[in-house]
Amino acid sequence: MVLRADAAEKRQHIVETAYGLFKRVGFHATGIDRIISEAAVAKMTMYRHFPSKDGLIVEVLDWRAGRFERQLDGLAEAATTPQRKIATIFDWYGRWFERPNFHGCLFQHALAEFGDPEHPVFKAVARQKDGLKRRMQEILEARMPAAQAESTASALFMLIEGATLLAQMGQGKAAIENARAAAERILAVRKALR
Repeated sequence: MVLRADAAEKRQHIVETAYGLFKRVGFHATGIDRIISEAAVAKMTMYRHFPSKDGLIVEVLDWRAGRFERQLDGLAEAATTPQRKIATIFDWYGRWFERPNFHGCLFQHALAEFGDPEHPVFKAVARQKDGLKRRMQEILEARMPAAQAESTASALFMLIEGATLLAQMGQGKAAIENARAAAERILAVRKALR
């Protein structure tokens, strides 16, 4: 569906308002009326763009995933080696953990609130998480066989997810330093095995 510019702006404003509320308050705890109030839109406008709250949540998650992908794309352009490309991902997380508005991972929160694998929100989370793991696997395939790249990407992904959880518990600096060190050791071992 193609939206007029003003309708597209209004829709995006709703998405960004909901994003701020979801990351601070949670998905179930944030009601549609609060989103309508904070976005300063009419109820009819909200329901014209988002007939269901689940649809809005999926849109917010997809928007946030796209923003994350674009940020990593920009960083990856400057990195010249696969190892440096992986390091830029860990660097991004380290900077994110230090931000004053860090509230943990929106996708981890969504998974905690929507645990049914058939639910559209669960599927949106899986798309984002699978995308990050796939990105690392594709980077690593430039220097190792596909099966090895897949298992290495899985290990690196687990380090990032664990560090993110620890950062939410107030241990971000130590978590990312330990995750980086472990990632470097994993990559060094994989390089030696080639």
